[in-house]
Amino acid sequence: MARKFGRSTDSRMAMLRNLASDLIIHERIETTEAKAKDLKSIVDKMITLGKRGDLHARRQAAAFLYNKEADEENNVIQKLFDDVAKRYDERQGGYTRVLKLGERQGDGAKMAIIELV
Repeated sequence: MARKFGRSTDSRMAMLRNLASDLIIHERIETTEAKAKDLKSIVDKMITLGKRGDLHARRQAAAFLYNKEADEENNVIQKLFDDVAKRYDERQGGYTRVLKLGERQGDGAKMAIIELV
């Protein structure tokens, strides 16, 4: 991660943890292009942990992601390990896609959609 986003390390990591948790829950989010590019590597690592599927991988993912509710029965960790990781069993990486949208109306920031493939 070379980008700092004008934030301290704690604030930057909290932002990326939040975005990663939201991406796993919603499977598609709209954010700035720079944030999407940094988020891509983090989510790919989380899905790789999900594919490993052992207790240590589950605890590593739980230590990074926020424990948000995905739906009535599942939280982020359960969705990652039970739904998302199973979907990519045969895939050897490249679990996310970044689609560029153009510039935001208010401040001209380059926007993108990041989604699970």
